[in-house]
Order: sequence, then structure tokens, then C-alpha cells
Amino acid sequence: MILRLILTTLAILLVTNVYSGIQVDSVTTAVIAAVVLALINTIVRPVIVLLTLPISMLTLGLFLLVINACMLSLAAWLVNGFDVGGFWDALIASFIISVVVALLNGLIKSRS
Repeated sequence: MILRLILTTLAILLVTNVYSGIQVDSVTTAVIAAVVLALINTIVRPVIVLLTLPISMLTLGLFLLVINACMLSLAAWLVNGFDVGGFWDALIASFIISVVVALLNGLIKSRS
């Protein structure tokens, strides 16, 4: 679990350097944002996914990208110093964060 938080923190920091739609004040803020995002994804996201299951099925799962963007926006709303410009910025940033975390996770698992 701590490894996932570290990976998410690294992904958030990478996105802030690559994409201008998301801003983080410090590394500490990125760590706090990763913890809040993990809590949101553990508690809130499953309920939202279940409630929007018919829409997700109709869109062949693409609506899950919208849910990810909303979860990132919620984390930005809860954490001071972590700012997301708008919905499209959240959508792009959440996609990049997901890809970076998946790549880093795959890299770590292939080395162990």
C-alpha cells in the first residue's frame, strides 16, 4: 500500500511538470493528495462506479474516465495547494496519472 502511495505521488509530481492543467505547491502536498486520492478511490469510487454501471456499459467503459476525473477533482477540492484547472484538465491529468502508475507498477513488478 505504501508503494502505491509512493507511485501515485511520483505520478502526480510528474504530471505537474508535464501538464500545466494541474498544480501542486510542494512534495508534501503531493503526498497528501496521493493519500486523499487513495481514500477517495477506496471509499467513494466503488459506490459511484456501481451507481453508474449502466452508463459505463453503454459507453463500453469510457465513462470510467469521467469518474476518474471527478475523483481527481474531488481530491483537488479537499487538498489545499493541489489545484486542477477544470474538467478537461482533470480528465487528461487522471489519464496520465493512471498510465504512469500502471507503468511504474509494472516496472517494479518485473524487477522483483
